Amino acid sequence: MQFTQTLMGLAYIGLVMAGSPALAQTAQNYPVKTIRVVVPFPPGGTSDVLGRIVGIKLTEKWGQQILIESRAGAGGMIGTELVARAQPDGYTLLLSDMRSIMIANLLHPKPTFDYIRDFAPVMEMSYSPHLLGTHPSLPVKNVKELIALAKKRPGELNFAAAIAGAPQLAGVEFANRAGIRWTYIIGRGGMQTVMDVVSGQADVMFNGMLATLPQVQSGRLKLLAVTSAKRVASLPDTPTIAESGMPGFVTGSWQGILAPAGTPPEILAKIHAEISRILSTPDIKEKLMAQGAEPLNTPPAETAKSLREERDRLVKLFQDTGYKGQQ
Repeated sequence: MQFTQTLMGLAYIGLVMAGSPALAQTAQNYPVKTIRVVVPFPPGGTSDVLGRIVGIKLTEKWGQQILIESRAGAGGMIGTELVARAQPDGYTLLLSDMRSIMIANLLHPKPTFDYIRDFAPVMEMSYSPHLLGTHPSLPVKNVKELIALAKKRPGELNFAAAIAGAPQLAGVEFANRAGIRWTYIIGRGGMQTVMDVVSGQADVMFNGMLATLPQVQSGRLKLLAVTSAKRVASLPDTPTIAESGMPGFVTGSWQGILAPAGTPPEILAKIHAEISRILSTPDIKEKLMAQGAEPLNTPPAETAKSLREERDRLVKLFQDTGYKGQQ
């Protein structure tokens, strides 16, 4: 009996060391059913828009439905935790602004998951800068005039943002560097933020380009600047924050896909390869670039490294500004 168990154990070890053909077969056949892609923000935001663009192409390629499911709440924590606790089989994925969720996770007093430990990164899909926008009636034409008005009217300008998200943190960092103070109007996501400013309930905001640019193009928002390191090709006349008096000011939306920790690497690689192919096709690339989003195809290992470095940077930023997510 002991000898038989030993042989069985050695056979199992040999299977694992051989690269687990069972796992390879699973990846080869993947997917065989609907893939649930959870977006932890309300519909209409950047993550939702990007998910639907890519989801249609994945469905066409794989012949399986890609279900984009909005599970908003608690700054993105509700939908993110749902994915963290899901089966690591490749059929439940998270698509989100990676920085926003990391911020919420770091600031939570009692987090129920660890953003680094409990996820297997699949890829970074795109980067788009924030747009600094105001209501058309606000009497400013550029960043310097906005700062001057905020200094003249301390605390009177209303800044719209979802609490503890990357756009709000961009506002906190901007205000800290400019030496100004404004009142935060808290919404539930990127689209509500846009609507709060469009409707005149708030004066100013930072928000992702995919969700915001259409309102700028329609004239319902006034665009002052972008937060990328250099000007956006689709907005050549719009200056960056950095060239408007704040060197090194770069924020934005790094959209990415994560899977539950323990998802087979072969499946992660297959998802990454197919989405990278989709993002490189001329029609999708042109559609994203026209809206100021730069397609990315960062592989899993590099994405994991980027997330660890961003976590360290954010911790330092919180210490430097005293930000606690309550502004």
